Order: sequence, then C-alpha cells, then structure tokens
Amino acid sequence: MNSAVSDAASGEAAGSSLRMSFDLDEDQRELQGLAAGLLDRETTGDRLEALEKNGAAFDRELWTSLARSGLLGVCLPESVGGAGLGAVELAVVLREIGSHVAPVPAFAALALAAVPIARHGTAGQRELLAPLVAGETVLTGAVREPGAGEPATTARRDGGSYVLDGVKTFVPYADVASHILVPARTESGVGVFLVEPGAAALTPHPSATGEPMSRVRLDGVRVGADALLGDPDAQPGSAYRTLIRFARAGATATVSGVIAAALELTTEYVKTREQFGRKLAQFQAVTMQIGDAYIAKRSLDVAMWAGAWRLDASAEEADEVLTVASYNACDPVLKALYTCQHLHGGIGLDVTYPLHRFFAWGKHYAHLLGGAEAQLDTLGTLIAAREGHAP
Repeated sequence: MNSAVSDAASGEAAGSSLRMSFDLDEDQRELQGLAAGLLDRETTGDRLEALEKNGAAFDRELWTSLARSGLLGVCLPESVGGAGLGAVELAVVLREIGSHVAPVPAFAALALAAVPIARHGTAGQRELLAPLVAGETVLTGAVREPGAGEPATTARRDGGSYVLDGVKTFVPYADVASHILVPARTESGVGVFLVEPGAAALTPHPSATGEPMSRVRLDGVRVGADALLGDPDAQPGSAYRTLIRFARAGATATVSGVIAAALELTTEYVKTREQFGRKLAQFQAVTMQIGDAYIAKRSLDVAMWAGAWRLDASAEEADEVLTVASYNACDPVLKALYTCQHLHGGIGLDVTYPLHRFFAWGKHYAHLLGGAEAQLDTLGTLIAAREGHAP
C-alpha cells in the first residue's frame, strides 16, 4: 500500500509515526482484478457443489490455474518463480480466495508454510517452494495445540538429529502436504521444523468446511538437523514469529473476503425479499442489523490491512494490530455472519443456497485462530510487554 497518504485516509500506530493508506495501489488493484476474474470463472456454484459431493480434498484444477496465473508465487522470491511481493499482496489474494470460498489450500500452503520458508529457510529448504509455485505440491503448518500459549511440543538434540514429541491440532491439508512446518521448543527457544507427514501419526479432524484437517501426533519423531528452519543461534525464534504473524494475517485476510461476500449476498436479499407487503430493507430493525454487520466488516478490514502493511514495514506493533484483526475475525465478524444467516430466514440454513459456505468458513477460521478469548489474552500480554509490565 502507498505510504504517502492524506490525513483523511491514514492510520497511526500507537507510539509510532508510521502512517499508511487503506487504498490499494495500481499494481495491487491489478492483482486483485486478476484473482477475482479467475475465481469468478472457476468457482461457480455448480462446480463447488460437485466438488463437495465427490469428497475431493481440494479443487486441483483450480490450484493449477492459480499457479499458471502466478498467484501462488505472488509473495515468494523470484528465484523460485515468484513475484517477490509482500504481505499486502498475499492478503489481496487470500481475501479473494475467501470471498469466493475457493476450495484450495492457499492459506495453508502460503501463510503457514511458504512465507516462513522463503524468509528463513536455507537454500536447500527453499527448494520446496518452486514445486509449490508451479502448483505441483502442497505445504502446510501446524500452529495449533491443545491449550493455549507457547508450543508445548519439544525438540531435543540427539547427536546430529532432533527428536520431536507433542501433539498439533487443526492442521490443514496435512494428509496431502509434502511437508508440515512444526513449531517445537528447543534449548534456545521455539524452532520450526520441516516434518514429512509420513513420519507422524495423523488422525482426521472434522471441520466446518469439509476441508481436510488432521491431529498430528509426534511421538519420538526423528528429523535431521537440516529440518530446522533457518539459524536458531543467529535469530532465536524468528521463524516462529514469522509463522504466527503470517498465520494471523492470512486467516484474517481470508475472513475479510468471507464477510464481504456474505454481506453483499445478504444486502441484495433484503432489497428484494418481501414480508408483510414491504421489502425487508424497509424495516428499521433490518437496516440496523445490516449496519452493525457492515461496521464489523469494516473494523476487520482496517485492522487486517494495517497489520499486513506493518508486516511489510517490519513495524514493532504488527503483532498488536494483527491480534486486534484476529479478535475481530473471531467475535464481531462471526456475530455478523450469524446476522446474515438470521436475515435470510430459513433459506440461510439451506445447503443448496451459498450463504452456508460463508458461515462455515467464518466458523472454521475462528477455530483456527483460537477464538476470541485467546486473542484478548494475547493482546493483553502484548500491551503489558510494551508498557514494561511483567505478564
């Protein structure tokens, strides 16, 4: 996003002089148009219904189309076939994925895996990215565990290897990925390890969207020293911080697209649906509910774009802003999706009507993020640390 901004279209971070624009620049708008056009053509209702009926893990034809258009490599280095762009451009793509509820592992492969590998991986580790950019493989990351807080999964040195023990939950596309990024606690902090799915015990997790999710049990899983992402001695925990930040940025960008499309669908519905001889949109209670949903949408948009921009600017307060965005995705936006469903009446629950997909995706990503209470706890910890108070 353009950082040369007017006062009317800028945001200022707490304790910072950083200012940003909430308007996409010309290149970003072209990227948005490319993604929207491709997804408009390839995520028709009939195609989504057919995919849901055949039980496929994801739409492999669409995955290939995204690769051919260059959208899978937008935020990855040019050396692996990418465009070398940043977090804002990733958010542009994932927001369109969300608004079309496109059944592809873009969030898992890019936000949870490819970006951390691109930023922290060795030359050998970055070799995993070219096949992903070409749409030939899938990568994923395991950011959730039972409970909350820092990872309880451990990685201990044993000669020239690491031995991993622990459990990861809600891991998307683990059963079709070539590698899973697994955060684990080492002697020097939290490291991130590349683990092949076959080395762990995978148990299917149910998901609201039908997206394949797994519980990943690591019981004495041995990996080579070259499985550790980056150099933990040079920047302890840096790969893990990148993974968590992009997990938040990617998930909230996806939800931003979900609520935008759901609200558009609902707005059009209340404009045409009649009750007691009047359009629903003419009832004051309906307009107030639509207004509340719009405020929730805009609040998420502001925090999501601000967080993505701060990631690209390496701003210190990126974690706080992304946590605010995550809270909005888990609470106000989820409530707004309930409102959209309520305003549709019985048809809002009909699986032959598209609204159910947006609602399912909203619930799904709220679970992936850990829920609203976890976001408030994290935000409190971040603010306390910034103010110099012990957690």
